[in-house]
Amino acid sequence: MGSDGTEVTAAAIARLAGVGRAAVSNWRRRYADFPRPVGGTEASPAFSLAEVERWLRAQGKLAEAPPRERVRRRLEADPDGYGPALVRAGEHLAGLGAPAKPAAPGPLPESAPGGTGAPDATGVPGGVVGGDGVGDELGHELDAMARESGAEAAFEQLLADYLDTNPRQYVLTPPATAALMARLAGPGDAVLDPACGAGALLAAAGAAGPDTPAALYGQDTDPLLARLAALRLTLRAAAAAAGAGQPAPEPAAVDVPAAVDVPAAVDVRAQDALRTEPAPDAPSVATVLCHPPFNERNWGHDDLAYDPRWTYGLPARTESELAWMQHALARLRPGGTAVLLLPPAVAARRTGRRVRAALLRKGALRAVLALPPGAAAPHSLPLHLWILRKPDGTSADARLLLMDAAGGRAEGEEPPPWHETAAAVLAAWRAHDADGAAPEQPGVCATLPVIDLLDDEVDLTPARHLPPGNAGTDAASLASVRGELERTLRRTLDLAGEEGAGSGAAEAPGPEGAALPEVTVGELARSGALEVHLASAEPVTTAPGDIVLPVQGRGAAHVVAESESGARLAKPLCLLRVDPAALDAWFVAGFLRSTANTRQASSYASSASRIDVRRLRLPRLPLERQRAYGARFRRLAEFETALRRVSELGEEFVQGMFDGLADSTVPFP
Repeated sequence: MGSDGTEVTAAAIARLAGVGRAAVSNWRRRYADFPRPVGGTEASPAFSLAEVERWLRAQGKLAEAPPRERVRRRLEADPDGYGPALVRAGEHLAGLGAPAKPAAPGPLPESAPGGTGAPDATGVPGGVVGGDGVGDELGHELDAMARESGAEAAFEQLLADYLDTNPRQYVLTPPATAALMARLAGPGDAVLDPACGAGALLAAAGAAGPDTPAALYGQDTDPLLARLAALRLTLRAAAAAAGAGQPAPEPAAVDVPAAVDVPAAVDVRAQDALRTEPAPDAPSVATVLCHPPFNERNWGHDDLAYDPRWTYGLPARTESELAWMQHALARLRPGGTAVLLLPPAVAARRTGRRVRAALLRKGALRAVLALPPGAAAPHSLPLHLWILRKPDGTSADARLLLMDAAGGRAEGEEPPPWHETAAAVLAAWRAHDADGAAPEQPGVCATLPVIDLLDDEVDLTPARHLPPGNAGTDAASLASVRGELERTLRRTLDLAGEEGAGSGAAEAPGPEGAALPEVTVGELARSGALEVHLASAEPVTTAPGDIVLPVQGRGAAHVVAESESGARLAKPLCLLRVDPAALDAWFVAGFLRSTANTRQASSYASSASRIDVRRLRLPRLPLERQRAYGARFRRLAEFETALRRVSELGEEFVQGMFDGLADSTVPFP
């Protein structure tokens, strides 16, 4: 057995070697020196990881994995579980240590390691209980990771691996969203996250600017997550101390764990923040960042009915988010700022209207900012950021910033990159916070008087109150659309007339009904008359005169124009590049659009048909006759484009008329 006692199952051995379970069973039968089971059951035996790795390496069946992968394997296979093993690894990296085998299972200590020095459940300051919680082999591999990237980065990598294995168990705050929340809150000497999870928001607060918080406080109902968050923050603070020239472990301390000096107090506790009464000496903080659990029913409504935190009204049982808001305000010092990430329903549910109204009247709510979908789970919802400030006795802010960061775009238009969205949100909030009014942007941003929002519903959904954007309903805009529609209609009629005039037999490029000799695209490619490029096989960019056609699904062959060149070919497209001395591009594209042609070259082996491009056929014609056909096909393509544009302009004009008449921007006779 390995010195650290780590055991693995046959399935884990198969993963190590990159083979199936059957191969492992075969090895056990064929090789007398295959490691013997050290635990488990007859049906599911367990083997020593160290012995298995040595055997696989000797047989040439184990590729040497980097330290991160080796450590991850050992943590996953730990008999105490992945999470507790990761805690011990983090304590080793932080130089804290822990017993390799606790005397009896129980909850992890409440307080953070290395921060306040307050006693935890073990009665020892900072959770230091002596001993080294990892075996020699795992310890050496952790040290290798620390030498390679630093202790903090090593733990961040291991923590990310652990969280990735449990995507449904943990609701995480993405780093970019956490960074935005920290920057919106601004610098603060003490930061609290009462639902901290793995500590993403507190980590972002420590990296939000040059003013490092002096204290980081966290709470979470999951003891394991609380401990991981504490380790994460302690290691981050130690790295910051080392970078600033403050006392930090000497390089030799990587091999011999030692105590770590940190510049900020780190206090993370395994507590239910709503149900746990704050200690009498619990400090007020300058900043609260929180991504609370959504739609919780069992948050303590009945037990906390007379709690003094409900200054703005008792939240309904279905309004746990409003309870978290008031808890955040209760923990702030006067003038302190809280930023919470919440579902959009909080802004509109009727059960919460009285609390929302009180937050507005007392000047505690300063902004509601709707983010584009994807800011955090559930990724399909446009989550909201609520910014609150604890009243400090001065006159209440009588205006509220409302912003829809995904608004102001035409239907179907892609949202801007996240960094642009974050910069716009931050700029709007800072302008509002400094002057009480952010620059108004139709459909995106506005600052509204609180009195205008205090109706029967107190619906604070930003999109409901923002002036429309990109509507184009004024008379001048509609006149422009109508003018373009008329010009496009005339062009369409002209093209239709040209086609009608050119449909007689006298102008036909070839004898009507005559059978033409044919050649396949594959044969043309072999002769060098054209090249065939598949997006799945090679990177290729388009050039003028190339023919692009889909090999699966709907679509038609299209000749690339000068303005369309330089695009990267993507699946499921195919590109044909013709030799202009042998083939006319429009001639090729036109015949490739033939229904009979595509039907003959299609495969129906699956539910979606796929075209075998090399089986498509073209008539054998001299280049001059190809060009005659090509000119005709080109006019048809222009006619098709004009028809599509007419449809788009018609829809825009009709919707603009509806909108203009409804909001009186278009005069009614």
